[in-house]
Amino acid sequence: MTKRYANLALVYAVIAMIFGVFYREYTKFNQFTGQTNLSFLHTHYFMLGMFFFLILMLAEKNFSFSDQKTGLLLAAYQLGLNITGLGFLMRGLTQVWESELSRGLDASISGTAGIGHIVMSVCMIMLLLKIKKHA
Repeated sequence: MTKRYANLALVYAVIAMIFGVFYREYTKFNQFTGQTNLSFLHTHYFMLGMFFFLILMLAEKNFSFSDQKTGLLLAAYQLGLNITGLGFLMRGLTQVWESELSRGLDASISGTAGIGHIVMSVCMIMLLLKIKKHA
């Protein structure tokens, strides 16, 4: 399982770097100089993707907490992370385009990121409780 965590950390590191380059180049291409949520994609994928799985790898090495249910938690966590990323991407693109959003569309974009954060948070707490049980 430690190899799986290491592989996931690598995948999310690459995704984070891609989003960092995308943010820099896309805003430059569109001559956008303001603040945009596209910048959050880079840091969220590094911290909640790469670092999270590196820490899980170390925890697995020390506590051997993983079982069959851990795979479901990890799948749900990744789903939450990517839903959050989708929310940031949608918000960031509309900011770069300087789009005027209706209240409903604005709320739906915020809700998308919020749902992703909630799913991630629940999974993170469940994983921490699982680690604590084996510590």
